[in-house]
Amino acid sequence: MRHWFLHWVLKAVSLLVVARMLPGIQIDGFGSAMIAAAVIGIVSVIVGSLLKLVLLPFIFLSLGLVYLLINGLMLKLASDLVPGFRVYGFFTAVMGAILLSIVDFVMNRLAGF
Repeated sequence: MRHWFLHWVLKAVSLLVVARMLPGIQIDGFGSAMIAAAVIGIVSVIVGSLLKLVLLPFIFLSLGLVYLLINGLMLKLASDLVPGFRVYGFFTAVMGAILLSIVDFVMNRLAGF
């Protein structure tokens, strides 16, 4: 349980870092970041998994480019669902998803996960 909670907190901190890096992403505070991290996880599991399965041939043909677009869509969808978390534009969502993956990876490595 503690391991899961630490991952959730690290994802929220990663969201805050990405929001500082990209001007098109805004988060009102740490509470909004925690809710956004949870919603991103839930949306990615439900909608993202389905889209990745349906679009699998296109993911292979585009060498993963469609995968990045799906992750951007998940970030944009989460911003529509969470008050206090805003992503302005689809290009910003895709760039945010890429940066979020990188920052989250680094944060997890620094935390020892």
